[in-house]
Amino acid sequence: MRLFSRVFMAVGFSLLAASVSATPDNPQNGKDYLTLDKPQQTEAAAGKVEVTEFFWYSCPHCNTLEPALAEWVKKQGDKIAFKRVPVAFRDSFVPQQRLYYSLEAMGKADEFQSKVFRAIHVERRQLDTEAQIVDFIAKEGIDKQKFLDLYNSFGVDAKVKRALQLQSAYQIRGVPTLAVDGRYLTAPSIISEGNGRMPDAALHAATAKVLDSLVNMSAKPAAKK
Repeated sequence: MRLFSRVFMAVGFSLLAASVSATPDNPQNGKDYLTLDKPQQTEAAAGKVEVTEFFWYSCPHCNTLEPALAEWVKKQGDKIAFKRVPVAFRDSFVPQQRLYYSLEAMGKADEFQSKVFRAIHVERRQLDTEAQIVDFIAKEGIDKQKFLDLYNSFGVDAKVKRALQLQSAYQIRGVPTLAVDGRYLTAPSIISEGNGRMPDAALHAATAKVLDSLVNMSAKPAAKK
């Protein structure tokens, strides 16, 4: 089975509450997660499993997943090396990519992750252009000029280009999508498609279970190339 013989899209996918509440205790390939045809090289230190979230700040499903994902990451401790990659399905996404990587360069990406989601999805602020983003950042107490210098820097340019390369290499078609060990992909949309629609809380719990299984599977010596 090739990776996208079953096309999934999380952006714009509406999750409806339903009676289905089962979570995948024994995740199955092609149902609860997908396996990349070409494994990708990871950067995690020895003894850790790399977990990467591909996301978009304006994605409502990324927003609803964020608290559960943050809690899951916290529970993993030293088992994983977690990173985020902001996607760009079109050019209009690029300012938010630059926002993330500028915050990362300032050591504030984790601190601002929930703040940016809240600004967009709760406060209904538009953060789609450089001007809107700079206004938001300044009101949050960050030095405007320092942020702008990073936002337009070669370093952030390089990170944006690398993000696009990773998005292509991992064949990301929707967000949120989580990659484990450069080999496996899972997402609320994949799990919902394979197990039936369910309320967000149940879906996020199921996603955490699948991630647990994939991390444990990847940590075994036999799973390494």
